[in-house]
Amino acid sequence: MTTSVSDVTTEAAISAIVAAHRGHRGPLLEILHAIQAELGHVPKEAIPLLARELNLSRADVHGVVSFYHDFREAPAGRTTVRICRAEACQALGAGALVGCAEEKGVPLGETRADGSVTVEQVFCLGNCALAPSVEVNGQVLGRMSADRLRSILDEAVTS
Repeated sequence: MTTSVSDVTTEAAISAIVAAHRGHRGPLLEILHAIQAELGHVPKEAIPLLARELNLSRADVHGVVSFYHDFREAPAGRTTVRICRAEACQALGAGALVGCAEEKGVPLGETRADGSVTVEQVFCLGNCALAPSVEVNGQVLGRMSADRLRSILDEAVTS
């Protein structure tokens, strides 16, 4: 087996994160969040390493990573757009926003091939009074229209 520099770097980063959380009670979620913050995603090679380090099964670790939608298996795009699909947003036009993203070539859960934008769905941003809402790079925006979302996506692709 050959090991690339990025694999060694990834493994070293994960080992450092695990070491920083060693001794914490039930540290798996904290560690996964820290890995994602550091690497931008939770790489598949982290699963066996975390299982070994935390004395868990690979299935346990994979189950947690796959259950929580905030954990990514691949890095997100430079711009992340999260479309709220909860009841209030759905009733006031979230479907049109999803259609707009698909029209722009970024279906839900996907990242454009050029790495410019990732579009995800969430089920409540806590902004129901201003539905439909989206979150762009952590900033919640209400009363989103398809035209406004088109603009945001176009800007993300060109920047």
